[in-house]
Amino acid sequence: MKAKELRNMSSEELNAKLKELKEELFNLRFQNAINQLENTHRIADVKKDIARVMTILHEMNA
Repeated sequence: MKAKELRNMSSEELNAKLKELKEELFNLRFQNAINQLENTHRIADVKKDIARVMTILHEMNA
């Protein structure tokens, strides 16, 4: 997800997106632990998306 797309969202939408991404990361980690995850790079992508959302939320609150 691009930062430009995230900046157009409201803080409520960003919080919902953050919750969704954290749930996805949990599921990916669980799948990785039981060796069912084929694309392990997806974990890094989701982490970066979480960081982007948190950064934009922080910018909005500052």
